[in-house]
Amino acid sequence: MPFAGSTTSTPDDSPQARRYNRIHRWLGIADFVIGSAFLVVVLSTGWTGWLRDLAYRCGFQHYALAVFLYLLFLLLISKALGLGFDYYGFRLERRFQLSTQKFRSWIWDEVKGFLVGLVLAGIVVELLYFMIRQFPQHWWLITWALFMGLFILLAQLAPVVLFPIFYKFEPLENEDLRRRLVQLSEHAGTRVRGIYRWKLSEKSKKANAALTGLGRTRRIILADTLLDNYAAEEIEAVLAHELGHHVHRHILKSVFVQAGTTLLGFWVANWVLHYSVDRQMFEELSDFANLPLLALTTTALSLLLMPALNAYSRYNERQADRYAFESIASVEPFISSMNKLAQQNLAERTPSKWIEVLFHSHPAISKRVAAAEAWGRVQGANPQG
Repeated sequence: MPFAGSTTSTPDDSPQARRYNRIHRWLGIADFVIGSAFLVVVLSTGWTGWLRDLAYRCGFQHYALAVFLYLLFLLLISKALGLGFDYYGFRLERRFQLSTQKFRSWIWDEVKGFLVGLVLAGIVVELLYFMIRQFPQHWWLITWALFMGLFILLAQLAPVVLFPIFYKFEPLENEDLRRRLVQLSEHAGTRVRGIYRWKLSEKSKKANAALTGLGRTRRIILADTLLDNYAAEEIEAVLAHELGHHVHRHILKSVFVQAGTTLLGFWVANWVLHYSVDRQMFEELSDFANLPLLALTTTALSLLLMPALNAYSRYNERQADRYAFESIASVEPFISSMNKLAQQNLAERTPSKWIEVLFHSHPAISKRVAAAEAWGRVQGANPQG
Protein backbone atom coordinates (compact mmCIF):
# COMPACT_ATOMS: atom_id res chain seq x y z
CA MET A 1 0.00 0.00 0.00
CA PRO A 2 1.68 3.29 -1.06
CA PHE A 3 2.13 6.02 1.48
CA ALA A 4 0.18 9.07 0.40
CA GLY A 5 1.48 11.59 2.93
CA SER A 6 -0.40 13.07 5.85
CA THR A 7 -2.42 16.01 6.85
CA THR A 8 -0.53 17.88 9.55
CA SER A 9 -3.51 18.61 11.73
CA THR A 10 -5.65 16.78 14.21
CA PRO A 11 -9.31 16.45 13.19
CA ASP A 12 -11.94 17.09 15.83
CA ASP A 13 -13.44 14.11 17.60
CA SER A 14 -16.61 12.91 15.93
CA PRO A 15 -19.83 12.78 17.97
CA GLN A 16 -19.68 9.00 17.50
CA ALA A 17 -16.19 8.78 19.04
CA ARG A 18 -17.16 10.95 21.98
CA ARG A 19 -20.33 8.95 22.60
CA TYR A 20 -18.52 5.62 22.35
CA ASN A 21 -15.80 6.64 24.80
CA ARG A 22 -18.28 8.19 27.23
CA ILE A 23 -20.39 5.01 27.33
CA HIS A 24 -17.25 2.86 27.57
CA ARG A 25 -15.99 4.86 30.56
CA TRP A 26 -19.28 4.71 32.42
CA LEU A 27 -19.52 1.00 31.71
CA GLY A 28 -16.10 0.48 33.28
CA ILE A 29 -17.01 2.64 36.28
CA ALA A 30 -20.28 0.77 36.82
CA ASP A 31 -18.51 -2.59 36.62
CA PHE A 32 -15.91 -1.37 39.14
CA VAL A 33 -18.59 -0.09 41.55
CA ILE A 34 -20.59 -3.32 41.39
CA GLY A 35 -17.46 -5.42 41.94
CA SER A 36 -16.37 -3.33 44.91
CA ALA A 37 -19.89 -3.30 46.38
CA PHE A 38 -19.95 -7.10 46.15
CA LEU A 39 -16.77 -7.34 48.24
CA VAL A 40 -18.16 -4.93 50.82
CA VAL A 41 -21.44 -6.84 51.08
CA VAL A 42 -19.71 -10.21 51.40
CA LEU A 43 -17.59 -8.86 54.25
CA SER A 44 -20.23 -6.79 56.07
CA THR A 45 -22.92 -9.50 56.04
CA GLY A 46 -20.63 -12.31 57.13
CA TRP A 47 -21.33 -14.24 53.93
CA THR A 48 -17.61 -14.70 53.50
CA GLY A 49 -17.59 -16.96 56.57
CA TRP A 50 -20.51 -18.97 55.20
CA LEU A 51 -18.68 -19.43 51.87
CA ARG A 52 -15.55 -20.48 53.75
CA ASP A 53 -17.48 -23.11 55.71
CA LEU A 54 -19.12 -24.35 52.51
CA ALA A 55 -15.71 -24.63 50.88
CA TYR A 56 -14.43 -26.66 53.82
CA ARG A 57 -17.40 -29.03 53.62
CA CYS A 58 -17.06 -29.48 49.86
CA GLY A 59 -13.29 -29.84 50.17
CA PHE A 60 -13.44 -32.59 52.83
CA GLN A 61 -11.82 -30.24 55.40
CA HIS A 62 -8.63 -30.06 53.30
CA TYR A 63 -7.22 -26.52 53.65
CA ALA A 64 -5.63 -26.09 50.20
CA LEU A 65 -8.66 -27.55 48.41
CA ALA A 66 -10.99 -25.40 50.50
CA VAL A 67 -8.99 -22.29 49.53
CA PHE A 68 -9.41 -23.14 45.85
CA LEU A 69 -13.13 -23.86 46.20
CA TYR A 70 -13.67 -20.62 48.10
CA LEU A 71 -11.91 -18.72 45.30
CA LEU A 72 -14.04 -20.55 42.74
CA PHE A 73 -17.24 -19.55 44.55
CA LEU A 74 -16.15 -15.90 44.71
CA LEU A 75 -15.18 -15.79 41.04
CA LEU A 76 -18.41 -17.48 39.92
CA ILE A 77 -20.56 -15.01 41.86
CA SER A 78 -18.48 -12.07 40.67
CA LYS A 79 -18.71 -13.28 37.07
CA ALA A 80 -22.46 -13.67 37.36
CA LEU A 81 -22.79 -10.11 38.69
CA GLY A 82 -20.61 -8.69 35.93
CA LEU A 83 -21.90 -10.77 33.04
CA GLY A 84 -24.49 -8.17 32.10
CA PHE A 85 -21.78 -5.51 31.83
CA ASP A 86 -19.60 -7.88 29.79
CA TYR A 87 -22.45 -8.56 27.39
CA TYR A 88 -23.25 -4.85 27.10
CA GLY A 89 -19.59 -4.25 26.28
CA PHE A 90 -19.83 -6.88 23.53
CA ARG A 91 -22.95 -5.22 22.15
CA LEU A 92 -21.33 -1.80 22.42
CA GLU A 93 -18.46 -2.85 20.13
CA ARG A 94 -20.99 -4.25 17.66
CA ARG A 95 -23.16 -1.14 17.88
CA PHE A 96 -20.27 1.13 16.93
CA GLN A 97 -19.09 -1.30 14.23
CA LEU A 98 -15.79 -2.01 15.96
CA SER A 99 -16.32 -5.74 16.39
CA THR A 100 -16.59 -8.60 13.93
CA GLN A 101 -16.93 -11.25 16.63
CA LYS A 102 -19.95 -13.54 16.65
CA PHE A 103 -21.90 -14.21 19.83
CA ARG A 104 -20.78 -17.85 20.03
CA SER A 105 -17.13 -16.81 19.71
CA TRP A 106 -17.62 -14.18 22.41
CA ILE A 107 -19.16 -16.75 24.77
CA TRP A 108 -16.25 -19.11 24.15
CA ASP A 109 -13.77 -16.30 24.88
CA GLU A 110 -15.63 -15.55 28.11
CA VAL A 111 -15.36 -19.20 29.15
CA LYS A 112 -11.66 -19.35 28.27
CA GLY A 113 -11.00 -16.06 30.02
CA PHE A 114 -12.72 -17.29 33.18
CA LEU A 115 -10.77 -20.56 33.17
CA VAL A 116 -7.43 -18.85 32.54
CA GLY A 117 -8.22 -16.34 35.28
CA LEU A 118 -9.19 -19.14 37.64
CA VAL A 119 -5.92 -20.98 37.04
CA LEU A 120 -3.77 -17.87 37.48
CA ALA A 121 -5.74 -16.62 40.49
CA GLY A 122 -5.65 -20.13 41.97
CA ILE A 123 -1.86 -20.24 41.79
CA VAL A 124 -1.57 -16.79 43.33
CA VAL A 125 -4.09 -17.35 46.15
CA GLU A 126 -2.79 -20.83 47.05
CA LEU A 127 0.74 -19.44 47.23
CA LEU A 128 -0.44 -16.46 49.26
CA TYR A 129 -2.16 -18.48 52.00
CA PHE A 130 0.56 -21.12 52.05
CA MET A 131 3.06 -18.37 52.87
CA ILE A 132 0.75 -16.82 55.47
CA ARG A 133 0.48 -20.19 57.24
CA GLN A 134 4.19 -21.00 57.04
CA PHE A 135 5.61 -17.52 57.74
CA PRO A 136 2.96 -15.48 59.60
CA GLN A 137 5.41 -12.72 60.58
CA HIS A 138 7.17 -12.18 57.26
CA TRP A 139 4.74 -13.66 54.75
CA TRP A 140 4.18 -10.34 52.99
CA LEU A 141 7.89 -9.82 52.22
CA ILE A 142 8.53 -13.40 51.07
CA THR A 143 5.36 -13.50 48.99
CA TRP A 144 6.21 -10.16 47.40
CA ALA A 145 9.53 -11.58 46.17
CA LEU A 146 7.83 -14.71 44.81
CA PHE A 147 5.12 -12.66 43.12
CA MET A 148 7.69 -10.54 41.31
CA GLY A 149 9.29 -13.73 40.01
CA LEU A 150 5.89 -14.92 38.79
CA PHE A 151 5.25 -11.53 37.17
CA ILE A 152 8.47 -11.75 35.14
CA LEU A 153 7.81 -15.39 34.24
CA LEU A 154 4.32 -14.52 33.04
CA ALA A 155 5.69 -11.70 30.88
CA GLN A 156 7.95 -14.27 29.21
CA LEU A 157 5.26 -16.90 28.74
CA ALA A 158 2.36 -14.68 27.70
CA PRO A 159 3.24 -14.42 23.96
CA VAL A 160 3.67 -18.18 23.55
CA VAL A 161 1.16 -19.55 26.08
CA LEU A 162 -1.60 -17.03 26.88
CA PHE A 163 -2.06 -14.94 23.71
CA PRO A 164 -2.61 -17.96 21.42
CA ILE A 165 -5.51 -19.07 23.61
CA PHE A 166 -7.52 -16.11 22.33
CA TYR A 167 -5.94 -15.17 18.99
CA LYS A 168 -4.24 -16.80 16.01
CA PHE A 169 -0.73 -15.82 14.95
CA GLU A 170 1.30 -16.68 11.89
CA PRO A 171 4.75 -15.57 10.67
CA LEU A 172 4.71 -12.39 8.60
CA GLU A 173 4.99 -13.30 4.91
CA ASN A 174 5.79 -9.82 3.57
CA GLU A 175 9.56 -10.19 3.28
CA ASP A 176 10.22 -6.55 2.40
CA LEU A 177 8.31 -5.30 5.44
CA ARG A 178 9.92 -7.99 7.59
CA ARG A 179 13.38 -6.82 6.51
CA ARG A 180 12.56 -3.19 7.24
CA LEU A 181 11.19 -3.97 10.68
CA VAL A 182 14.14 -6.21 11.57
CA GLN A 183 16.53 -3.42 10.58
CA LEU A 184 14.54 -0.98 12.68
CA SER A 185 14.71 -3.29 15.70
CA GLU A 186 18.44 -3.93 15.23
CA HIS A 187 19.01 -0.17 15.08
CA ALA A 188 17.21 0.02 18.44
CA GLY A 189 19.59 -2.58 19.85
CA THR A 190 17.04 -5.33 20.38
CA ARG A 191 16.86 -8.77 18.84
CA VAL A 192 13.40 -10.10 18.06
CA ARG A 193 12.71 -13.81 17.75
CA GLY A 194 10.07 -13.35 15.09
CA ILE A 195 7.54 -11.05 13.45
CA TYR A 196 3.98 -12.31 13.45
CA ARG A 197 0.72 -11.45 11.77
CA TRP A 198 -1.92 -11.18 14.47
CA LYS A 199 -5.33 -12.20 13.14
CA LEU A 200 -7.25 -9.55 15.03
CA SER A 201 -9.78 -9.07 12.20
CA GLU A 202 -11.50 -12.31 13.24
CA LYS A 203 -12.83 -10.44 16.27
CA SER A 204 -12.27 -6.72 15.83
CA LYS A 205 -11.91 -3.92 13.31
CA LYS A 206 -9.47 -2.08 15.56
CA ALA A 207 -5.75 -1.95 14.76
CA ASN A 208 -2.79 -2.51 17.04
CA ALA A 209 0.84 -3.58 17.21
CA ALA A 210 3.20 -4.51 20.02
CA LEU A 211 6.67 -5.65 20.97
CA THR A 212 5.95 -8.47 23.41
CA GLY A 213 7.79 -11.00 25.52
CA LEU A 214 11.16 -11.11 27.24
CA GLY A 215 14.39 -12.79 26.17
CA ARG A 216 13.71 -15.78 23.94
CA THR A 217 10.04 -14.90 23.58
CA ARG A 218 10.64 -11.32 22.38
CA ARG A 219 8.58 -10.85 19.23
CA ILE A 220 6.79 -8.24 17.15
CA ILE A 221 3.07 -8.77 16.62
CA LEU A 222 1.19 -6.76 13.99
CA ALA A 223 -2.58 -6.89 13.67
CA ASP A 224 -3.79 -7.81 10.20
CA THR A 225 -6.10 -4.80 10.45
CA LEU A 226 -2.91 -2.71 10.60
CA LEU A 227 -1.01 -4.60 7.90
CA ASP A 228 -3.89 -4.44 5.43
CA ASN A 229 -4.70 -0.73 5.80
CA TYR A 230 -1.45 1.08 6.58
CA ALA A 231 1.57 1.91 4.44
CA ALA A 232 4.93 0.36 5.29
CA GLU A 233 6.19 3.77 6.47
CA GLU A 234 3.25 4.08 8.83
CA ILE A 235 3.81 0.59 10.23
CA GLU A 236 7.48 1.47 10.74
CA ALA A 237 6.44 4.60 12.63
CA VAL A 238 4.13 2.59 14.90
CA LEU A 239 6.83 0.00 15.57
CA ALA A 240 9.48 2.68 16.12
CA HIS A 241 7.37 3.94 19.00
CA GLU A 242 7.21 0.44 20.49
CA LEU A 243 10.99 0.08 20.11
CA GLY A 244 11.38 3.40 21.90
CA HIS A 245 10.16 1.65 25.05
CA HIS A 246 13.05 -0.81 24.69
CA VAL A 247 15.65 1.90 24.04
CA HIS A 248 14.57 3.85 27.12
CA ARG A 249 14.42 0.65 29.20
CA HIS A 250 10.80 1.23 30.05
CA ILE A 251 10.15 -2.47 30.59
CA LEU A 252 12.91 -2.72 33.19
CA LYS A 253 11.86 0.54 34.81
CA SER A 254 8.25 -0.62 34.87
CA VAL A 255 9.35 -3.81 36.65
CA PHE A 256 10.96 -1.66 39.36
CA VAL A 257 7.86 0.54 39.60
CA GLN A 258 5.72 -2.59 39.81
CA ALA A 259 8.03 -3.98 42.47
CA GLY A 260 7.72 -0.79 44.54
CA THR A 261 3.95 -0.52 44.29
CA THR A 262 3.51 -4.25 44.95
CA LEU A 263 5.76 -4.06 48.00
CA LEU A 264 3.66 -1.18 49.30
CA GLY A 265 0.54 -3.21 48.60
CA PHE A 266 1.79 -6.22 50.54
CA TRP A 267 2.83 -4.03 53.47
CA VAL A 268 -0.62 -2.43 53.58
CA ALA A 269 -2.28 -5.85 53.22
CA ASN A 270 -0.26 -7.18 56.16
CA TRP A 271 -1.30 -4.22 58.30
CA VAL A 272 -4.96 -4.63 57.30
CA LEU A 273 -4.95 -8.36 58.07
CA HIS A 274 -3.41 -7.83 61.52
CA TYR A 275 -5.90 -5.05 62.20
CA SER A 276 -8.80 -7.33 61.22
CA VAL A 277 -7.55 -10.10 63.52
CA ASP A 278 -7.04 -7.65 66.39
CA ARG A 279 -10.62 -6.45 65.91
CA GLN A 280 -11.76 -10.10 65.86
CA MET A 281 -13.14 -9.88 62.35
CA PHE A 282 -11.21 -13.10 61.67
CA GLU A 283 -9.65 -15.61 64.03
CA GLU A 284 -6.26 -15.76 62.33
CA LEU A 285 -4.29 -14.37 59.40
CA SER A 286 -4.62 -17.61 57.43
CA ASP A 287 -8.42 -17.56 57.56
CA PHE A 288 -9.06 -17.32 53.81
CA ALA A 289 -12.45 -15.75 54.48
CA ASN A 290 -10.41 -12.52 54.59
CA LEU A 291 -9.69 -12.77 50.84
CA PRO A 292 -12.40 -10.20 49.96
CA LEU A 293 -10.77 -7.81 52.45
CA LEU A 294 -7.43 -8.27 50.70
CA ALA A 295 -9.08 -7.74 47.30
CA LEU A 296 -10.82 -4.60 48.55
CA THR A 297 -7.56 -3.25 49.98
CA THR A 298 -5.75 -3.89 46.70
CA THR A 299 -8.57 -2.23 44.76
CA ALA A 300 -8.54 0.88 46.96
CA LEU A 301 -4.75 1.20 46.75
CA SER A 302 -4.78 0.75 42.98
CA LEU A 303 -7.42 3.45 42.67
CA LEU A 304 -5.34 5.87 44.75
CA LEU A 305 -2.16 5.18 42.77
CA MET A 306 -3.79 5.15 39.33
CA PRO A 307 -3.38 8.88 38.52
CA ALA A 308 0.33 8.77 39.42
CA LEU A 309 0.93 5.54 37.50
CA ASN A 310 -0.95 6.94 34.49
CA ALA A 311 1.20 10.08 34.62
CA TYR A 312 4.35 7.95 34.68
CA SER A 313 3.04 5.90 31.75
CA ARG A 314 2.28 9.05 29.73
CA TYR A 315 5.83 10.26 30.38
CA ASN A 316 7.19 6.98 29.02
CA GLU A 317 4.93 7.21 25.98
CA ARG A 318 6.22 10.71 25.19
CA GLN A 319 9.79 9.39 25.37
CA ALA A 320 8.89 6.54 23.03
CA ASP A 321 7.29 9.00 20.62
CA ARG A 322 10.45 11.11 20.65
CA TYR A 323 12.52 8.05 19.77
CA ALA A 324 10.13 7.31 16.88
CA PHE A 325 10.61 10.86 15.55
CA GLU A 326 14.37 10.37 15.63
CA SER A 327 14.26 6.94 13.98
CA ILE A 328 12.10 7.54 10.91
CA ALA A 329 12.87 9.62 7.85
CA SER A 330 9.84 11.88 8.28
CA VAL A 331 7.27 12.44 11.00
CA GLU A 332 4.44 12.50 8.46
CA PRO A 333 3.88 8.71 8.60
CA PHE A 334 3.70 8.96 12.40
CA ILE A 335 1.10 11.74 12.19
CA SER A 336 -1.00 9.94 9.62
CA SER A 337 -0.84 6.66 11.55
CA MET A 338 -1.97 8.39 14.75
CA ASN A 339 -4.92 10.00 13.01
CA LYS A 340 -5.85 6.77 11.21
CA LEU A 341 -5.61 4.75 14.43
CA ALA A 342 -7.81 7.28 16.21
CA GLN A 343 -10.41 7.06 13.47
CA GLN A 344 -10.24 3.27 13.17
CA ASN A 345 -10.35 2.63 16.93
CA LEU A 346 -12.77 5.47 17.71
CA ALA A 347 -10.24 6.90 20.16
CA GLU A 348 -10.68 10.39 21.59
CA ARG A 349 -8.11 12.74 20.10
CA THR A 350 -8.83 15.57 22.52
CA PRO A 351 -10.21 14.25 25.84
CA SER A 352 -10.80 16.68 28.66
CA LYS A 353 -7.90 17.34 31.01
CA TRP A 354 -9.41 15.37 33.89
CA ILE A 355 -10.35 12.42 31.70
CA GLU A 356 -6.76 12.24 30.49
CA VAL A 357 -5.33 12.54 34.02
CA LEU A 358 -7.62 9.95 35.57
CA PHE A 359 -8.07 7.37 32.83
CA HIS A 360 -5.45 7.65 30.09
CA SER A 361 -2.12 5.82 30.13
CA HIS A 362 -1.18 7.53 26.83
CA PRO A 363 -1.03 11.25 26.04
CA ALA A 364 -3.95 12.62 24.06
CA ILE A 365 -3.53 11.93 20.35
CA SER A 366 -3.81 15.65 19.63
CA LYS A 367 -0.78 16.25 21.87
CA ARG A 368 1.20 13.43 20.23
CA VAL A 369 0.45 14.82 16.78
CA ALA A 370 1.34 18.35 17.91
CA ALA A 371 4.67 17.08 19.28
CA ALA A 372 5.41 15.35 15.96
CA GLU A 373 4.55 18.50 14.02
CA ALA A 374 6.79 20.59 16.28
CA TRP A 375 9.63 18.11 15.76
CA GLY A 376 9.08 18.24 12.01
CA ARG A 377 9.23 22.04 11.97
CA VAL A 378 12.47 22.08 13.96
CA GLN A 379 14.04 19.47 11.67
CA GLY A 380 12.84 21.41 8.62
CA ALA A 381 14.39 24.60 9.92
CA ASN A 382 17.62 22.83 10.92
CA PRO A 383 18.08 19.84 8.59
CA GLN A 384 21.64 19.22 9.81
CA GLY A 385 20.59 19.21 13.49
